[in-house]
Amino acid sequence: MLLGVIADDFTGASDIANTIAKGWGGQGGLRTTQYLGVPATDAAPNVEAGVVSLKSRSIPPTDAVRQSLEALAWLRHQGCRQIVFKYCSTFDSTPEGNIGPVADALAETLGARGVVICPAFPGAGRTVYQGHLFVHDRLLAESGMQNHPLNPMTDSDIRRWLARQSRNEVGLVASGTVRRGAEAIRESLTDAAVSPLVVVDATSDDDLVTIGTACADAPLLTGGSGIAIGLPANFIRAGLASGSGSGAVAVDGPEAILAGSCSGATRGQIDRHAASHPVLAIDVDAVMRDATTARDIVSFVRSNEGRAPLAYSSGTPDEVRRLQERYGRDAVAHKLDALFADTARMLVEGGVRRLVVAGGETSGAVVSALNLDALRIGSEIDPGVPVLATENGSLALVLKSGNFGAPDFFEKALGSLGGQA
Repeated sequence: MLLGVIADDFTGASDIANTIAKGWGGQGGLRTTQYLGVPATDAAPNVEAGVVSLKSRSIPPTDAVRQSLEALAWLRHQGCRQIVFKYCSTFDSTPEGNIGPVADALAETLGARGVVICPAFPGAGRTVYQGHLFVHDRLLAESGMQNHPLNPMTDSDIRRWLARQSRNEVGLVASGTVRRGAEAIRESLTDAAVSPLVVVDATSDDDLVTIGTACADAPLLTGGSGIAIGLPANFIRAGLASGSGSGAVAVDGPEAILAGSCSGATRGQIDRHAASHPVLAIDVDAVMRDATTARDIVSFVRSNEGRAPLAYSSGTPDEVRRLQERYGRDAVAHKLDALFADTARMLVEGGVRRLVVAGGETSGAVVSALNLDALRIGSEIDPGVPVLATENGSLALVLKSGNFGAPDFFEKALGSLGGQA
């Protein structure tokens, strides 16, 4: 294994696995496998990139650090020459969050300084300029992320936000330096090495490719999935990788869509899907009272087999706030995670073979409940969202971050799982 990734949630892991497998600019990608948790055994010998999916984004920092170091130890044992710590391209994290502590711990263990911090993913509208994170034409803190139910982002300055989490100073390599090319970036990171963590601007995919070239020998990088755009080519140019990348996935059979994300993008996708397909709005009040259970959702899905049924708990920021105030934020999140986990397990045990899941926390709960070990990476549906399949081909999955995907994503995703272009 050449490249190892530690991802703080399951949808983000799929996102960066897709980026690594497809490569960039026709140069090919790496043979990539997504692991669901830290594996108990070694990777297959033909795996060139391994992505370890953790559910560590919203847990206590000490637990996130411990899990991340366990993943690092496994990846180093597989022979990885470079490590990427992957977090969300909207930097989902509170001031007491996990990105800083995990990045600090990984850098210290690897003896790395001048470590890149770059959540940019221009393909999904996330860019970094002068250390500030934008979502399309809006600063992050004005993009809707300030209303995130678990990790509200109220400051767009990534240096300032990260400095509240890290025990180290945070540097900056600004856009002007990035535009001067890989050597200028490399020199700036070396000069900035007194700061273990350095935010690096990126406003285009070309910037990310240049950053990747500059960091060919870096032991550690951190960022959104875009930070990996330029990395496969480094290994291919060096003659260490095949450039074969992802393979085809096609699974037929019963289908279901489960959506637990409250993002504006997912709510719009639900509205679009509801215009021509059966949908079930999950009453969270009823769930909290145990008046609605996984069996109710399973019954809805089975009665609508073949019609792309979708069950969702998504709500507006005001609706989510009301529920959290009534029952408690953690209680609502735990109850919904358990509901979707039980639903997915019952559906798959009952014969569902194509499953689309929206929302990072929801995806983590579902995948954990299904006891999956590893997933192979298939074709890309929309930027950052690939088809996934179990090694034996019995189940095809899509794990979608809440903010990703086109308006018609759900129907398109089911078609992709079945092998339709």
